[in-house]
Amino acid sequence: MATQQTSAAARVLVAPSVILLFLWMIVPLAMTLYFSSLRYSLLDAENIGFVGFQNYAAFLSDPDFLSALVNTLVLVGSVLVISVGGGILVALLMDQPVFGQNALRLMVIAPFFVMPTVSALVWKNLLMNPDSGLFAWIARSLGMEPVVWFTNHPMMSVVIVVSWEWLPFASLILLTALQSLDEEQKEAAQLDGAGALPYFFYIVLPHIARAITVVILIETIFLLSVFAEIYVTTGGGPGVATTNIPFLVYKEALLNFDVGAASAGGIVAVILANIVAIFLMRIVGRNLEG
Repeated sequence: MATQQTSAAARVLVAPSVILLFLWMIVPLAMTLYFSSLRYSLLDAENIGFVGFQNYAAFLSDPDFLSALVNTLVLVGSVLVISVGGGILVALLMDQPVFGQNALRLMVIAPFFVMPTVSALVWKNLLMNPDSGLFAWIARSLGMEPVVWFTNHPMMSVVIVVSWEWLPFASLILLTALQSLDEEQKEAAQLDGAGALPYFFYIVLPHIARAITVVILIETIFLLSVFAEIYVTTGGGPGVATTNIPFLVYKEALLNFDVGAASAGGIVAVILANIVAIFLMRIVGRNLEG
């Protein structure tokens, strides 16, 4: 009886937080769904009417939608490959005993705490600027022409910026997984004369496989909504070369002033993100069960 009373009291105490969280998520989603069914342009705010699924059809048939979808997938896939691959390498290096190890680890994870807008500005103006950037100075010192990064290689440039931001996160998670590796396994591998590659592929990689799947899941969810880096560096261009789904929604809302189409685009982005998240959750679940 006492246990039931305690459980009921716990539900009552938790209920306000659950209700608040529910409203925090549901109310914006419901409003977005509502606006997505309206003909609602800020340039003609008095001419509002119900149009059903026309905004969805218009957004999906937009000539830029397919390019934005491809750019989104390319950006997410490229950053995952670089951050996970580089994160494994950095984690292996940070796991070695070196002088000033704590300071080194702090410096490695520091970029993750820099705001996306600030990091994009640093890369655009201090590193990749073709006139006064560090890379341009290095190229001239070697007798080569500086690369106009954001014009000639826009998507690559954005991938580099975003990868720089997420590499520390992957490194930190994978380093934590590496440090949980049993010392007896390490000693047994050394006694058996295992080389560096067999040791990595047969002992280290299986051990950190779960951490890798978690990194991929978390990064994918956030990478699907990358916006600030694109806005600051390329503005979605040249043309639509770096326009992803979030930036396309921004263009509909704040450049075309079409609230209805932008709301429909937001719902499409949410659906795509959930499809990817469900797919990845199944992979993670199978990995954890294994």
